[in-house]
Amino acid sequence: MVRNIFVTLFMILLGTTIMNAQESFPNTMHLDSLSGSPDATLADISWIEGHWRGRAFGGIVEDLWSPPLGNSMMCAFKLVVDDKVKFYELLTISEENETLMLRLKHFHGDLKGWEEKDETVDFPLVKVTDNKVFFDGFTFERISANRINIYVIIQNKEGKQEMKFSYERVI
Repeated sequence: MVRNIFVTLFMILLGTTIMNAQESFPNTMHLDSLSGSPDATLADISWIEGHWRGRAFGGIVEDLWSPPLGNSMMCAFKLVVDDKVKFYELLTISEENETLMLRLKHFHGDLKGWEEKDETVDFPLVKVTDNKVFFDGFTFERISANRINIYVIIQNKEGKQEMKFSYERVI
């Protein structure tokens, strides 16, 4: 009986390891649900603040990150292709339970939401270093004071892929 439980647990853990290995990408991490999120505050990631612009999805991408206030930072994102807004995102990073949580909602160009009214796409914190912040499938990388990269795991017809957004500070 005990041996069967051990074998079952081992197979579950092995299956989880294999699944995570199959979804491994070089610049993003997944949360180990057994370890949970590390302690962190917005002060650890305040370098994200700013007005950022880059190119992706055949157009211009723009992020405007507010400074920390009220235990959160917020961002307005938009993608513009051929002088037309394709979609917006509203993002927040909040201090919760002594760690950080990134939440996101998508909107069409006419502000009609993609997710249901009370739903968000949540990215728990995985790890913070001096120049990187790893949320589950979403990474910020500080290249310099005026350049950042954001890596996001997206689902498309071919499966999951890691998408890189390279931004420069708008001064």
